[in-house]
Amino acid sequence: MNHEGTDMENGVMIVDDNEHIRQSVQMICEFEELNLVCAASGEECLEHLQAGFRGVILMDIMMPEMDGWQTIREIVERGLYSGNLILMLTGMGQPDSRMDGLQEYVTDYLTKPFGPDQLVDALKYYLKLVQA
Repeated sequence: MNHEGTDMENGVMIVDDNEHIRQSVQMICEFEELNLVCAASGEECLEHLQAGFRGVILMDIMMPEMDGWQTIREIVERGLYSGNLILMLTGMGQPDSRMDGLQEYVTDYLTKPFGPDQLVDALKYYLKLVQA
């Protein structure tokens, strides 16, 4: 359910290097009829944002090359944050020191593993906020 150029607003983007997580989120979003864009890396996330994606971004923290915090820094530095809400996907209980200065750009945290209902509730809630 990747949309190229069209219907890029009010969507959901999963940014995670783990293919199983991307597939799980994709199945949930398809069932809930939510527009989903998948990104396997921070660089791919930035490409989707530059192409016009706006909505809720589910950002993994631990990724090779560019981790979630570096990706958020790039989003902000490139002026791509406006119109988006970022939810961090984390296996860690506490945010780490690399998030210093980025707290204002992170709306919420979802701890892995998360259940489908928890994900859907969060996505629907934050999609309403981003559309407001």
